[in-house]
Amino acid sequence: MNLPNKLTVLRVLMIPFFVVFMLTDIGGAANKWIAVGLFIVASLTDMLDGKIARKYNLVTNFGKFMDPLADKLLVSAAMICLVEMGRLASWVVIIIISREFIISGFRLVASDNGIVIAASYWGKFKTVFQMLMIIALIVNLGGVFIIVEVLLIWIATILTVVSLIDYVVKNKQVLTQGGM
Repeated sequence: MNLPNKLTVLRVLMIPFFVVFMLTDIGGAANKWIAVGLFIVASLTDMLDGKIARKYNLVTNFGKFMDPLADKLLVSAAMICLVEMGRLASWVVIIIISREFIISGFRLVASDNGIVIAASYWGKFKTVFQMLMIIALIVNLGGVFIIVEVLLIWIATILTVVSLIDYVVKNKQVLTQGGM
């Protein structure tokens, strides 16, 4: 197993520990800091594994499958924990997770038709703002930072919808090929 794939597996293995620190009191007052640290490290492995895989030509089928799945698992787990904690509205999570299901389905159909769909800049912006939103909501500084949290929630949600629309419009031929 190459380094990028090991980083992806590490990210998946970090998720249960992240969830434990999000939803229990095992670490006491340090819980949120441990959870945010785990989330940041896991998020950085996402960026790092892709860069290493592309730079050193270490792209594998395992990585193509597991990397996006690991990202969805991490972000979904974090947002579901935040709903449980009363920090994030469930409708936001439904929009974000629904977008991921739609795009995954789109990619599956495209793959069956021999089409590879690259990530767009909108999708990358969406990911960055989702991760910033999650970090801000975990840290929960209160006070004037509540304004920052609300802005990040709205920006992440809007970018999620915009990236979905952009993705569908740019790749609508996928829906018209293969008998769909």
